[in-house]
Amino acid sequence: MQQIAKYHQRDSHLAVGHRPGDAAARRGSNDQGRILTTRVGLKIPAILSYDRWEKAGLHIFQIADSSAWCLGDWLVYGQERYSDRYRTGVQAAGLDYQTLRNYAWVARHFELGRRRENLSFGHHAEVASLPPEQADTWLDRAEEQGWSRNRLRLQLRESRQGSRAAPLAQVGLPKISVSVDRVDRWREAAAKVEGNFEEWILVALDRAAAHALGD
Repeated sequence: MQQIAKYHQRDSHLAVGHRPGDAAARRGSNDQGRILTTRVGLKIPAILSYDRWEKAGLHIFQIADSSAWCLGDWLVYGQERYSDRYRTGVQAAGLDYQTLRNYAWVARHFELGRRRENLSFGHHAEVASLPPEQADTWLDRAEEQGWSRNRLRLQLRESRQGSRAAPLAQVGLPKISVSVDRVDRWREAAAKVEGNFEEWILVALDRAAAHALGD
């Protein structure tokens, strides 16, 4: 397992299509025409082929997706090992606590052996509220069919709508009064994940219940 290396302030190559061991051989080469990574973004050459641009995007996505898992695992460990101090650690790192909680919630529901390398963190987040066997079944389908996260979400929604057609025991939720600002904030959050507002509320409540019950 690779160790997490310290970030260096100098520019570095975005190694698209090269093995890590090739870095030394390229160190003295001309940087012209290469994509360079900096702390605040990319330095992209004026002329870049579509193939290299596409590979760079895939590489960046893989890094970002891996980071979500790593941050989730990091917070889960802190919650379990340093329950009285992990919030201080999160604040010291300058990270958004609510975002990390979402990462941790997904990471906690999927141990390493159940995570699919061919699927994104987002795929796993879509099914994290389901029982493990159901979640694995949906991930199997997504992997076999090559579904995007949005396609998986659509399939789940259609499946739930089909289930609602069957006679089920249902209860009404109590009516609550909330400010317009809070409702607008909730709607904005639902829109960011391209979800139906009512469905987003149900998923949020399921996640909160799972967290409180330690599922």
